[in-house]
Amino acid sequence: MTSDAPAAPPRIEPATLKDIPTIIQLAEATWEPTYRFIISGDQLEYMYRVIYSPASLKRQMVEQHHSFLLAYVAGEPAGFASFSPLPAETEGGGAGHKLHKIYVLPTRQGQGLGVYLIEAVENAARQAGGRFLDLNVNRYNPAIAFYERRGFVRQREIDVPIGPYFMNDYIMRKRLA
Repeated sequence: MTSDAPAAPPRIEPATLKDIPTIIQLAEATWEPTYRFIISGDQLEYMYRVIYSPASLKRQMVEQHHSFLLAYVAGEPAGFASFSPLPAETEGGGAGHKLHKIYVLPTRQGQGLGVYLIEAVENAARQAGGRFLDLNVNRYNPAIAFYERRGFVRQREIDVPIGPYFMNDYIMRKRLA
């Protein structure tokens, strides 16, 4: 089985505010292993606190209209993704969506869960009339190869300020139509 080959289908469900503790639990298990070799420990800790507090996740869901999906394997949460429509004033806005997050437990990586999650996001974006899906990925993140295998293409580099730090990202895009 290749690293992208789907295993038995996971159950993927929309998350609600009551699922915030589950999202935090998954983030705690995935955040540090994902970024420890990419960004400094101080930046890692700062960004985690900013992005994954209960109040921040609630704000993302309610005010920023991020949709979260949870993937379950054998009844246990194993990963999550979040996405939203791009605002009309952004490049291609009104026609596109942005994948904000996609994380799979380290013990479940390589089993196809990321493929299922990203396909669920793509399908939801298509159903909402989206013609493309954008994402930001750190320029040193090995997940770039995963995104490229899924049809994403590097559009440009961007340095995103987060507090006193910067995320050095690529913006990648996949056409959906």
